Amino acid sequence: MSVETTITEIARSARTASRDMAKCPTAKKDEVLLKVADEIINQTKHIKKENKKDLSHAKKAGLSSAFIDRLAISDSTIKSMSDGLKEVAALEDPVGSVSRTLMRPNGLQVSRMRIPLGVIGIIYESRPNVTVDAAGLCLKAGNAVILRGGSESFCSNQALAGIIKKALKESGLPEEAVQTVPVRERIAVNALLSQEEYIDLIIPRGGEGLIRFVVENSKIPVLKHYKGVCHVYVDDGADLGMAGKICFNAKVQRPGVCNAMETMLVHRGVAKAFLPGIAKEFARAGVEIRGCPKTCRILPMANKATEEDWPAEFLDLVVAVRVVDDMDQAIGHIEKYGSNHTESIVTSDYSRARRFLREIGSSVVLVNASTRFNDGGQLGLGAEIGISTSKLHAFGPMGLEELTTTKFIVFGDGQVRE
Repeated sequence: MSVETTITEIARSARTASRDMAKCPTAKKDEVLLKVADEIINQTKHIKKENKKDLSHAKKAGLSSAFIDRLAISDSTIKSMSDGLKEVAALEDPVGSVSRTLMRPNGLQVSRMRIPLGVIGIIYESRPNVTVDAAGLCLKAGNAVILRGGSESFCSNQALAGIIKKALKESGLPEEAVQTVPVRERIAVNALLSQEEYIDLIIPRGGEGLIRFVVENSKIPVLKHYKGVCHVYVDDGADLGMAGKICFNAKVQRPGVCNAMETMLVHRGVAKAFLPGIAKEFARAGVEIRGCPKTCRILPMANKATEEDWPAEFLDLVVAVRVVDDMDQAIGHIEKYGSNHTESIVTSDYSRARRFLREIGSSVVLVNASTRFNDGGQLGLGAEIGISTSKLHAFGPMGLEELTTTKFIVFGDGQVRE
């Protein structure tokens, strides 16, 4: 059987399974998630054995140590996957909830009911834990899911998916509700992206290159974010102690993630008072500063920023710093170079804070808080499948509710349209 035929059969069976999952009671879905959570712990040795195959292949291929670190499954990774499934099981099920009821003048009662999206395809790189996280969220939201992890994590993903499929079967639900693409070839991705008859949504997770490839080749709607060029603006009159803690956390706590600060904008009125102190903190943490001319005059040790630095997602201990004349210039900079991901303002002025919230169009906008809070768990969603910077159909962290949509339901008592 060709790769294209294999993928079509997977997609077709996922569509059939999605109809059963859409009708599945919450208790049954939670039963599956808890079974998988327990079995992941029980199957630790098997999972690690399969993961070692992937690690060996990655080392032979000369992949970077950072990449291998993301690929590795440790005891803490196993526990995190298990605990994550238990957390998802404990979340409120959005499917079937009714909201926004409106009584029309003719007596019709109009509401909206949450329903699953259907079949979701997820294309991702390296991290095997995504297999469990994504499957758990999709199942709880009543969807079927097709998982295409990177070829470098093939054995790990197959092992984890096998545990999930076994739990589905034991619970009387279709195994086809969770499937992994069973071939390593890149052509499988193109075949998956052509299944618009059976797949409702594609979610890519990985680097900008992967996401752009998916967007350019998919016949199916794609939820995406290309990169996280996140800003913190330190306003005139900000509490500089607070600003220092926020900027340091946003850059240093985990520099390699999409919600880390990449550019720090500082009002000229506080630049001389603020920049030397935060520069010392950054230096102790090994952060390279790339500054505008005004920044470099205040911080002679800073490297001169180039035009390429302003839209850059460094994902490293590097920060671009620009001194701005006022909030207008700060907002203009974000509009020109930002990626609609996460922006924060540090200010003691309520009206400026409200203006920043209103005028900045990114998926999460914060006042006096670190950009690192753009995360489903931190924002109360319980878990997330990713962060979307496209405004249709979800914007920002995607939790259970974002893996559903709504339909209109209407109650009448004999009304006909005149």
